[in-house]
Amino acid sequence: MQAPRAVVSARDSGARLAEQGTLAPVGDGHGHGGRLFVDPSSRFQSLEGFGGAFTEAAAVTWLALPQAARQQLLVDYFDPARGHGYTLCRVHMNSCDFALGNYAHVERPDDFALESFSIERDRQALLPFIRAAIATAGRPLKILASPWSPPPWMKTNGEMNHGGQLRPECRAAWAQCFVRFIRAYEAEGVPIWGVTVQNEPMARQRWDSCVYSAEEERDFVRDHLGPALHAAGLAHVRIVIWDHNRDAMVERAGVVYRDAEAARYVWGTGFHWYGSDHFDHVQLVHDAWPDKALLFTEGCQEGGPHIGSWEVGERYARSIINDLNRWTVGWIDWNLLLDEHGGPNHVGNFCSAPILADTAQGSLMHQSAYWVLGHFSRFMRPGARRVLCASSRADIEATACVNPEGDVAVVASNRHAHPVAMPLSMGGATWAVDLAPRSLSTFVFPAA
Repeated sequence: MQAPRAVVSARDSGARLAEQGTLAPVGDGHGHGGRLFVDPSSRFQSLEGFGGAFTEAAAVTWLALPQAARQQLLVDYFDPARGHGYTLCRVHMNSCDFALGNYAHVERPDDFALESFSIERDRQALLPFIRAAIATAGRPLKILASPWSPPPWMKTNGEMNHGGQLRPECRAAWAQCFVRFIRAYEAEGVPIWGVTVQNEPMARQRWDSCVYSAEEERDFVRDHLGPALHAAGLAHVRIVIWDHNRDAMVERAGVVYRDAEAARYVWGTGFHWYGSDHFDHVQLVHDAWPDKALLFTEGCQEGGPHIGSWEVGERYARSIINDLNRWTVGWIDWNLLLDEHGGPNHVGNFCSAPILADTAQGSLMHQSAYWVLGHFSRFMRPGARRVLCASSRADIEATACVNPEGDVAVVASNRHAHPVAMPLSMGGATWAVDLAPRSLSTFVFPAA
């Protein structure tokens, strides 16, 4: 077996996706303080990919950059040879908090025929950003579309913000909005891979939001959204339920999946990371409904840009490793790009992003989350299969995948302020590994 090469990002050394050469073989008794074990013959879920969200905030920030910086961001995220090789991304239907204001694709009240439907707003910034990303990737992107709110006239509270519910008499028209959106984006050269029913359906936010009970989401999928997509020849578009935090995902999935007619339309459950970790709930959903997929659909560090924070990247690493180890098939970050304030955002809900723009200098500021995401997306490609990977130390988290080409990638996180000797065993051989303080490491075994 050829020696694996090591790629490291560490807080203190300044290493960022830095090649460290190959590991040295050691005897099997080396490293009594712990061990990483990988068995590529035991295989689990296939990965759809990694990526982030195209929001209006990200798009207008990108368009305001000088041409060189715009191109650099595209390469850094989407180039499969020189960047992260992102393949799985998200976009909002109608406005979200990271839009420049409230808007809907059907603004005219009581337009049940959707005669006023328009994506002209998206043509200003969102679609140019997405098309440029697709061109840089050199391959199609899997785009997940999510609504934060139906148009105000379809809701019980008559506005985009502050929750409210979808009016029962508007359900059929709202389902047709999904169809129209998908068709409109296809016409712009942006195929839609999947949709979520509603972003955070249990959150009554001061920004764009709409509340669905589990039964309302089930009935909307069963009676309206699923049939509408199928009737329009869009049965290939995946429907993802929940799209909210891990805490309530088990009960929520149960209400939908126990209804056979609703469940047949649903591809899987989406979830976010806000609130408690509850990684065990991801596993529980898989255990109860193993035929349904699990997809991480949003996560970011709230409360401002957090420029220079290493802890933000460690939060990403912890989530990705634990989600993958519990059958998650893809991981979508939130905003691809924000300004130095963590915006723009039409309600002041500023957050971090893996790349921030210094708008005064017209330059990019790569944050720790960017480097962490690269440890997964650059080395675990679409179609990779998660394989058996175990750490004998609970404080060292790890996961591993075998790629379609046969190479194996192992990712290990050390959040300690001191190095950890952690030999890596695979295929009857053991390799010396010293995990640097506050670091993330990827070990790549060449295909046999």
